[in-house]
Amino acid sequence: MKKKQSTLVIIIVAIVFLLLLFGNSMFYKITPGDRAVIFRQFSTGLDTANVYLPGFHIVSPWNDFIVYNVKERKSEETMDVLSKNGLQINIDISVRFNPIYNRIAFLHRRFGVDYESQLVVPEVRSTVRQVAGRYTAEEIYSTKRSEVELKIIEEAGEKLTNNDIDMKALLIRSINLPADIKQAIESKLKQEQEALAYEFKLEKEKSEALRKIIQANGEAKSNKIINSSLTDKLLKMRGIEATIELSKSPNAKTIVIGSGKNGLPLILGNN
Repeated sequence: MKKKQSTLVIIIVAIVFLLLLFGNSMFYKITPGDRAVIFRQFSTGLDTANVYLPGFHIVSPWNDFIVYNVKERKSEETMDVLSKNGLQINIDISVRFNPIYNRIAFLHRRFGVDYESQLVVPEVRSTVRQVAGRYTAEEIYSTKRSEVELKIIEEAGEKLTNNDIDMKALLIRSINLPADIKQAIESKLKQEQEALAYEFKLEKEKSEALRKIIQANGEAKSNKIINSSLTDKLLKMRGIEATIELSKSPNAKTIVIGSGKNGLPLILGNN
């Protein structure tokens, strides 16, 4: 009996000892915003089929349990790039991203936990330089800034997606040029805007002049038609019709027939 008790105590002590020794490498709690993958070094290696979700997990102490923070994060990069015409431009970029949850085993296989510095930053910087090299400094700074930003988003987003990263957003926060180049571009843009405003004014004045010409021609044609239709007989007939209508009015008046110029009736009021 005593021997059995001693054996039981030894087993319990051994278990406690093992728990104290390997507890940190056996029991894991994954919090919301984290995911994990396992590497079985003595059997199947990296398990790419399973991703461990938030919760409590027990893992054999000889296996590696790799926890990934999959929350959205932000990286800000400032870099010098060359434009199409060889001018140096300083661009400040902000990118937001997170790992694709069910692909972190593949991400781990190629880049590891430090995927931001190994993958995201180099790809974004490379894309910015490639896209900037297709445009002049003036286009990047002003006339095609939105197009440049869209191209960077499309190309960087595609590269990162192909490497198991979901790029949420990319923004060009600022574009800085040498002071003399910036002043020259702004001066040119101002002159172009003034020229466009002047052209608009000229076009407006031309349109107004054309409108007046068309209106005058229309009025002239209208008067010509009216004059050609106003014969003496027509005028006399219209005068008689007007006289008849006035004679029906209850107001007192005197009508002299056959008097007045061209023999039209003459209407005299009672005043």
